[in-house]
Amino acid sequence: MEYSYPLRADWSTDEILIVTGFFTCIEKAFEQGIGRDELLSAYNAFKKVVPSMAEEKTLFKEFKEASNYECYKLVKRAKEDASGELIKG
Repeated sequence: MEYSYPLRADWSTDEILIVTGFFTCIEKAFEQGIGRDELLSAYNAFKKVVPSMAEEKTLFKEFKEASNYECYKLVKRAKEDASGELIKG
């Protein structure tokens, strides 16, 4: 698939890499599965860049519109599943 990640012009290069890394983990979860800890680690880093729930919701919506991948449900499942199993979209 070819689409753009939702990024913001005022982010630093490091922040862009962190957010891009999180969205890459979401893609991986949908395409082949991802470990719970890997996804939550990427999400926690993402939250340092995007601490606002409103902005998170906006970015998740933009990403879903571009890719058809739902971030919220995966993150929620990873938070609730303490088994450390593979998370798949």
